[in-house]
Amino acid sequence: MDTYCSPRLKDDQNFLELSYSELEERNLKTKKDCLGGKNQDYFQKKFTEELKKEKGIKAVTVCFSDLEGKFHMLDYNKAYLLESYKNLTFDGSSVHGFSSQNKSDLRLVLDWSTFRWLPADIFGHGKVLLFANVHDQEGTPYIGDYRSNIAILTAELKKKNIRVNVAPEIEGLLVEGENAEQSFDEKSGFTLSSKGGYFNSLPQDTLRQFIDRLAEATRALAFENEKDHPEVAPSQFEMNYKYTDILYAADQVQIYKLIARQIAKNLGLTATFLPKPIMKINGTGMHTNISISKNGKNIFYDAKGKYGASKDAHNFITGILNYANDICLALNSSVNSYRRLDPAFEAPNEIKVSSTDRGSMIRVPIGNKNSARVEVRSVAADTNPYMTFFLILQAGLKGMNANKKEITKYNEIYKRPIKKLPRDIYHAISAFKNSDFIKDIMKEENVKKYIDLKEATANRCPRDLGTRMKAGEVWYHHEISNQILWNKF
Repeated sequence: MDTYCSPRLKDDQNFLELSYSELEERNLKTKKDCLGGKNQDYFQKKFTEELKKEKGIKAVTVCFSDLEGKFHMLDYNKAYLLESYKNLTFDGSSVHGFSSQNKSDLRLVLDWSTFRWLPADIFGHGKVLLFANVHDQEGTPYIGDYRSNIAILTAELKKKNIRVNVAPEIEGLLVEGENAEQSFDEKSGFTLSSKGGYFNSLPQDTLRQFIDRLAEATRALAFENEKDHPEVAPSQFEMNYKYTDILYAADQVQIYKLIARQIAKNLGLTATFLPKPIMKINGTGMHTNISISKNGKNIFYDAKGKYGASKDAHNFITGILNYANDICLALNSSVNSYRRLDPAFEAPNEIKVSSTDRGSMIRVPIGNKNSARVEVRSVAADTNPYMTFFLILQAGLKGMNANKKEITKYNEIYKRPIKKLPRDIYHAISAFKNSDFIKDIMKEENVKKYIDLKEATANRCPRDLGTRMKAGEVWYHHEISNQILWNKF
């Protein structure tokens, strides 16, 4: 369907506007080439030629994410980008968690395989999109850019014919008013836009209209949608789409949340990904399904294994459970996240694995040789997807690649009483700060910067969360744009 395309601009402006069906066709072709192993030289040549040929393109939106996962975008004039794409720089000292003022310049290195044709009614006419990796002044991948970190790790795995697949289930809430987060008042709180419930809303309900528009946009951007529906909480939405390569999946998380926010704004509403923006209803998570294939075969499947999972899958799970407290701050990265980990509302806060118990941090869904996977349920929707996927993978690989002595030690976790994840951000910060695993995997510089950012936010909120949302949880949240407050932070 092409229902949600804007009217074409006047002929004298002549900026590109493609129908949703044409967008889907073009973006699927690029995705197929990307996942099929075409190299950067192929994509660079293809899309520099495309940019030169297509007169209706006026600008290229270049995207990257900071240490906390906030999404940043710069629009480059097409002619300038074609001349200067090998030397794109920006001021890293103005981005939270990046470089200091005396080493401020950082580089953007385009990932040409991420080229996307964009829906004009969301991004504006005549624009296309590219993701970039951040490099330092010397031209090496920047330590604080977790997109680069995933790219480096998965490149090493691909040399062994190993591919990591991820399918996140991103939930959000639709609330009344534009910019409802920036203008949050803790006395009145948020107002839900719909009273519909799980799988239950009228076809022309506000929430259903929003979900339909979001589904059209994600389909056009080659997400390969599977299903969408209202979630358990009123005004809550979720969209499921096909699993894909771990780096591509993290990019899709960032695009998904961006277009959800813009579509909501177009409707005079706000799409929020705060983990628990309203008390006494279910929180908002991002269940992360992950599997590993080797030589094209899903190595997490074994029809005879417990839950239908292989020894590799169980060892992968064991690694994650052993480092659950260590990585919790990355998976639940805001003060508000710890309201979601409330056992009264299906909170996945128990450090255990199950095939059915939704209070478990990890679940093994019913699967077959194609769909067998591990579902990490404790991930909040406001996490940095690159850092989260990176740490989940690293923790899982620790278990999967452990020798006999190490795996025996890891398996001790199944003999101990079941523990819960940290109850607030302060306990999560402490576990993160004192973790040898985190120091080894993330490096000391990143650990210090990340802790500094999280402590600064936590210290702007009351230590005791209580039963009512506090303004500081929203105003100082890393994903919520408020430049006036940001400059004081």
